[in-house]
Amino acid sequence: MHTTGRWTTAVVGAALLLGCVSEPAASHSADGDRVLVFSKTAGFRHDSIPEGVAAVRELGASAGFSVDATEDAAAFTPRNLRRYDAVVFLSTTGDVLDPTQQRAFEGYIRHGGGYVGIHAAADTEYDWAFYGGLAGAYFQSHPAIQPATVVVEDRAHPSTSELSPTWNRTDEWYNYRTNPRDRVHVLASLDESSYTGGTMNGDHPIAWCQAYQGGRAFYTGFGHTKESYADPAFRSHLLGGIRYATGDAQADCRPENGYRPLFDGTADSLADWKQAGPGSFTRSEDGTLTSSGGMGMLWYAGSGQGFGSYSLKLDWKMASASGDDNSGVFVGFPPSDDPWSAVDNGYEIQIDATDVPEKTTGSVYGFRSADLNKRDRALNPPGEWNTYEIRVEGERLRVWLNGVKINDFTNTDPARSLCDGQVGIQNHGAGDQVSFRDIRIRELPAKASSTGASQGD
Repeated sequence: MHTTGRWTTAVVGAALLLGCVSEPAASHSADGDRVLVFSKTAGFRHDSIPEGVAAVRELGASAGFSVDATEDAAAFTPRNLRRYDAVVFLSTTGDVLDPTQQRAFEGYIRHGGGYVGIHAAADTEYDWAFYGGLAGAYFQSHPAIQPATVVVEDRAHPSTSELSPTWNRTDEWYNYRTNPRDRVHVLASLDESSYTGGTMNGDHPIAWCQAYQGGRAFYTGFGHTKESYADPAFRSHLLGGIRYATGDAQADCRPENGYRPLFDGTADSLADWKQAGPGSFTRSEDGTLTSSGGMGMLWYAGSGQGFGSYSLKLDWKMASASGDDNSGVFVGFPPSDDPWSAVDNGYEIQIDATDVPEKTTGSVYGFRSADLNKRDRALNPPGEWNTYEIRVEGERLRVWLNGVKINDFTNTDPARSLCDGQVGIQNHGAGDQVSFRDIRIRELPAKASSTGASQGD
């Protein structure tokens, strides 16, 4: 499937568009995204399906992608599916595709197609293992419709980036036959103490994403009620999931387990951080840190002797349309109140998108450029969130951008070492504004070799 909206250093400043509405064609046109909404039911039928179809059509009209809707499984042929960047299973139930149609859809996903599952999409095709893996989990039961608290676990994904850390809403809350957390990237979960009838022992994913056998998949358990489709927060959530599935927005959808927060958005979580040098970071009520002034650095001082072998993840966003917002993430430097100590003794993974290759987004600043082709395909533009994973094992430093490995660097300078050091985020100057969220770390075994694989490979 095609990818739209990728911007490179050659065209910095171009706005990300979802594409223009295109006319039906025998094959997909590169002029705009196209989405198929499929709502066939062979079991219980939700009376909110018409509202769901109308909502996706309205989202497409405002965001610039075209929408076809059908309940005819005959649409699932290789030729027809090639027209679409994503297929939305809108509260489908039961066995809705025959074996030939199933094979066509499997081929579509394996060739890069996108899947969006809404609510009862998890109550569909129980005997089709490929679909079960794609959806992530099957429906088991549900209590009565009632309010509950949703905990937003990933606030960088386009489906959840506009949501608050907690989201109170009313819906029909599915319990699932299995917990998908080890197989998918959980975006949001339910606080089972906030309602009655949850059966997942306190770990209750309700929305998730994943890369699946060559394609992209997003599932949300929301959407039982008619009112959901008029709710701006839910519509934003749904639009972000569609954008991920079509490839218009990038995100790290690898499973993520075992991380602990260094900054979780609360004021209390800043107690172990120190500002070195001029400028500062301002924390907003939604848990975002934004740089101001400089040149300085906010570094994590709660690690004692520093970190040795670890995976550091954090979400970041540039403010200016040009991408000329200088900032970076520093690793492997000694404790100091002088930000230049990090420059002279550590390594910076750059954020600014406008410099030369070895000093631009994804580079180990001044030492090694990112793979620019991979970087450009993975990078979301200014104003949208990105996720870095920075993995240090021995003297090897690797960088993932939105789940794509874009840099692999080994330190050979005897005056520097990645084996024991601090981590920090830079505030570069008055004209630079970069925001950060959800800084978390997973420490790896010290004995891990520089070539050993760990979670996320």
